Amino acid sequence: MEEDEEKEEIWSWGAGTDGQLGTGRLEDELIPQLLQSSLFSAASPISTLACGGAHVLALTSDGKVITWGRGTSGQLGHGDILSCSQPSYVKSLDNFAISYVSAGWAYSAFVSDGGRLFTCGDGSFGQLGHGTYESHCSPVEVSFFGSKTVEQIACGMRHSLVLLKGGSIDKVYGFGSGKRGQLGISKEKVRSICSPQAVSGFGNIGIVSISANGDHSAALSADGHLFTWGRSFNSKFDECCPQNISSSLQFTQVALGWSHALALTSDGEVFMLGGRQHGMLSDPQKSNNVKLVSESSGEAVLEKVLGLDGVKVEQIAAGSGVIKTWGWGEHGQLGLGNTLDQTSPQVVGLGCQHRIRNPKSKID
Repeated sequence: MEEDEEKEEIWSWGAGTDGQLGTGRLEDELIPQLLQSSLFSAASPISTLACGGAHVLALTSDGKVITWGRGTSGQLGHGDILSCSQPSYVKSLDNFAISYVSAGWAYSAFVSDGGRLFTCGDGSFGQLGHGTYESHCSPVEVSFFGSKTVEQIACGMRHSLVLLKGGSIDKVYGFGSGKRGQLGISKEKVRSICSPQAVSGFGNIGIVSISANGDHSAALSADGHLFTWGRSFNSKFDECCPQNISSSLQFTQVALGWSHALALTSDGEVFMLGGRQHGMLSDPQKSNNVKLVSESSGEAVLEKVLGLDGVKVEQIAAGSGVIKTWGWGEHGQLGLGNTLDQTSPQVVGLGCQHRIRNPKSKID
């Protein structure tokens, strides 16, 4: 998403065969496309974009939700199981001011400014948190958190994490698929659960943010420590409990991909876990590649992303006013006009100079 002094613009690119680009066309786009929907002209400015498996959630500054893309599991929240290539409001949430959204592979979640949690879409792994494995085509409130105040929701492929407000020791909860340990609720893997359970291993550590994607989970503490659990980034052992990534660095953001994670430090440097395939990491043989180690395994798992020297990154997905992408490019999702993988960060052009602003978007 981008904006200038006069108007806000939303651009999309990559796989589009389910209408998830919002262009009205069911086709991939190799270069950024400006969304022309009249709905965006009439709506309040978009504050957040959350991208799922093939659908998108947009949150406006006044708390309204707009969705588009694949809807075959009810993940768009429109009351049906139809896909939609044009952005449309989620009308059943009109009576609430939504403050936080997250998109899983085929489901969606919404947090109101009063701390109430609503979910819809595919529930076959319990990822909606309703105590059943049923799917819903309209947002339904998660009753388990009725007496609690939800601050954040993070949706992975088929699992969810919830962060509560307040001083409770049990601040983080997990539900859904747990086959890779991504729920963090026990020392053993669980196939799935449909009711929220507390994530173990944090003790009195103050968690301020959570992330989920694929079969990965992550959290950041108030003092900048990074915790990960679930599917292993080094292809050896999955972790069923949160593991502290040992480092003297202070991390301020974490973003999880399908097989890699990005972590941003307070100094504006970017580090990556995993990502050997498709060129997600720069050349690992370069001698100036900084490596950190995991406390549990002692193996090098976190490496500095090269190609960003001299740039202080402000956001992991969009830093210093430009978008830089790298990695898997088969569907044009890098926005570079081709379908090639890229081994180092490349600037995405939007046709002219634009200032990027989307501090909360989730890029899957």
